[in-house]
Amino acid sequence: MDTGTLVSLLGEGLLQTLYMTVLGTLMSYVIGLPIGVSLIVTGPNGIRPVAIYNKVMGFIVNVIRSVPFLILMIALMPYIRKVIGTGIGTSATTAALVVAAAPFVARLVEQSLLEVDPGVIEAAQAMGAGNFQIIRKVLLLEARPSLLNGAAVATINILGYSAMAGIVGGGGLGDLAIRYGLYRFQPSIMWITIIVLVILVQILQEAGIRLAARMDNRIN
Repeated sequence: MDTGTLVSLLGEGLLQTLYMTVLGTLMSYVIGLPIGVSLIVTGPNGIRPVAIYNKVMGFIVNVIRSVPFLILMIALMPYIRKVIGTGIGTSATTAALVVAAAPFVARLVEQSLLEVDPGVIEAAQAMGAGNFQIIRKVLLLEARPSLLNGAAVATINILGYSAMAGIVGGGGLGDLAIRYGLYRFQPSIMWITIIVLVILVQILQEAGIRLAARMDNRIN
């Protein structure tokens, strides 16, 4: 393969991977963040305990998290095909990524909110703050650095999922590595995609650490 073709394929694969990772992460947080908050709020020590909801939602989250991504994606293919018209490609992979990652995000959010000092919540309640105010101005504000670190972890995991999806025609760098590096016996392409993925992970991780440190203005 000539250099121009390789660069073109890498560019296309990189754009597809970024598309799946960014959109998948955003949609996962649209679903997972409220679920994670609700698990904290409705927990035994939450500000609005609801035992039945907490147990049922926690069970659903745990079940979906227990299924390996590739198996989940294959199982979802018929349903995704009915909704968006195809079971392969970047759009189908993104849909599967959201289903797989949203429960993971919910647990990350839950763990971040558990780090908030209960004394701060009690102080807010003593001052007459309502539940929504406590969620928005205390829980999410105090846990912001941890939430941002969690977002970096989630993004890196979703990036890894998108690469794995290449084995079933999911597109992106993973698809490029498997089609050319594995099936066409071109290990150099495999290693190039690995290097690109490693660089992406390092950039995302460093960005998450720096952003979390900059936003660390928790109440003392």
